[in-house]
Amino acid sequence: MSTAVLPTTVEMARVIAAALADDRVRRHHEDLPEPSLEEERELARSVAASILARRRTGGEWGFDVLPDPAERVLVEESVSAVLGLGRLEPLLADDDISDIHVRGNRPVWVKMRDGRRREHPPIVDSDAELVDLIRRMATRMGHREQRFDPAHPHLNLQLPDGSRIFAAMEVSRRPTLVVRRHRFEYSSLGELCNRGMMTPEVAGFLAAAVRARRNIVVAGGTGSGKTTLLRALINEIPPSERIVTIEDAYELGIENFEDRHPDHDSLQAREANVEGHGEITMADLTRMALRMDPDRVIVGEVRGAEAFPMLLAMSQGNNGSMCTMHADSGRSVFPKLLAYVSMGPTVPPAETITLLVAGAVHLVVHVRTAGTGRIVSSVHEVAGHSGTDVALNEVWSEGADCMPFAALRRPTALLLEEHGFRGREAGWNP
Repeated sequence: MSTAVLPTTVEMARVIAAALADDRVRRHHEDLPEPSLEEERELARSVAASILARRRTGGEWGFDVLPDPAERVLVEESVSAVLGLGRLEPLLADDDISDIHVRGNRPVWVKMRDGRRREHPPIVDSDAELVDLIRRMATRMGHREQRFDPAHPHLNLQLPDGSRIFAAMEVSRRPTLVVRRHRFEYSSLGELCNRGMMTPEVAGFLAAAVRARRNIVVAGGTGSGKTTLLRALINEIPPSERIVTIEDAYELGIENFEDRHPDHDSLQAREANVEGHGEITMADLTRMALRMDPDRVIVGEVRGAEAFPMLLAMSQGNNGSMCTMHADSGRSVFPKLLAYVSMGPTVPPAETITLLVAGAVHLVVHVRTAGTGRIVSSVHEVAGHSGTDVALNEVWSEGADCMPFAALRRPTALLLEEHGFRGREAGWNP
């Protein structure tokens, strides 16, 4: 074997990345289709093998005839560094991990699905290497290429497996990467009952509420299971109905349940481009959704001016719509909704907003983390309004001494009974 010093993985990866970028530019200029992942892997191996061959003999070799095992390992590690995710990949392959927190070349902290936290070795050797990794993810794994540099110091995108990543640089002391992994297999209220998130009575109540086309807000803190519960509620919608989902980032995964929802469209917000043009906000998407003939509009998370068009959608014939919100209790949802509506370009009087909210929202379901799991902690029914206050009935709460759902108003109870909820059996007494 030659005594020439082998290039490092980082050096080799940079050459490979440049060659792949040149190939994409060539294909674009020649109106050729984008390469498949396997085609790019073959090109990357060929480029890397040629570099090593020239160092050894001055000639050109293919990957298949590289004689030295160490060189073959170097090629594969370099290709993985460009087209894969390097040392992050084993963490993404571990189904027991729900969240991954990376801070520069420091040890990595992961959150397990049972609530435990663990420390893992660093996945990069330097802060610059982490920035390179994030840029590769932005270039190759999102729905569209995004920048990650001092002028654009944050990144939000979805990986092919459905995981969400958020990254930051410059505004943080060290480059930071957070991966939140979504599992789509828990897709029904029955499965959530089996996991202890709710009782069968609560599941039956929520299933009937969806069938009765009640407008539902799912509220809770970060990581409390709002999206998981919303996904299960969506899967109670009859397959004959058309659904339009609106999200800041694709998380609901409705396309994973094509057999249950064959007629659906998923919309995602978009940031402005480098020139500051092309931004599509959640509020814009909500208005678009109303032109797409939906039976139900589902908003992944309400946290701004999109609240106003969403409430209009709920109160103008699109009953059965749903959304999630960050809130520390069911009752705190309504002050936040009023504040969100006030963030829009046109701010109605407070009494008008209250009237709109009280007429649009029927039920609020609050979820919270409990030990190593998640539970439904309360269900509130909207019972009207007085001035700028929304009147609520707490119809269910964990650990309550009263009969479940005893506080339901009679019209609501009768409506839910028509859609399969046996109120008397659950303790409701008209």
